[in-house]
Amino acid sequence: MKLFYAPGSCSLSPHIVLRELGLPFTLERVDLATKQTASGEDYRAVNLKGYVPALQLADGEVLTEGPAITQYLADVYAPGILVPPPGTVERARANAWLHFIGTELHKPFGPLFDPRVSLDARAAATESLNRGFLIVERALADGRPFLAGESFALPDIYLFVVQAWASITGFNLSPFPRMIDLSGRVATRPSVREALAAERQGEKRA
Repeated sequence: MKLFYAPGSCSLSPHIVLRELGLPFTLERVDLATKQTASGEDYRAVNLKGYVPALQLADGEVLTEGPAITQYLADVYAPGILVPPPGTVERARANAWLHFIGTELHKPFGPLFDPRVSLDARAAATESLNRGFLIVERALADGRPFLAGESFALPDIYLFVVQAWASITGFNLSPFPRMIDLSGRVATRPSVREALAAERQGEKRA
């Protein structure tokens, strides 16, 4: 398998999952500005959407969208480990968190990365993020160790990746101590440390 990624982007989520499951894979860095891969390929020939992640399987099939990729990997290579089995209420709850993170946290960060965006747009994005993180904080108030329940799972990985953008954009996470604590525990996992180190080094092989 080959993961097309860009350092610091949401492609870190499937990168962590690949390492968490101990799977063999290679990495191909993508320049999101030029849409060129590290090997000189036009990335849009791999993924028409032009953004990461994309996972190329051994048979040449290409999967896109982080939550879809991570669920595929978990279901195929470690059923019931990083996400509950399909058709269960627990799976629906995990999926609900994945969708929530994608729409209410991931997407609103976009304007904060764009220096051309208006102050009003930045304020609206910040307000949206505050609402989203407050929902996460309140969910964790019941003492659950992880976002979807008792076990470390895909939503925790996705949340960890997205919340890390706060330090880049200047978004204030201090009102959400439970979420910070959860992300801090996720950060100590070997798979997370290895993925971050590999992306910092521009490593091409795992």
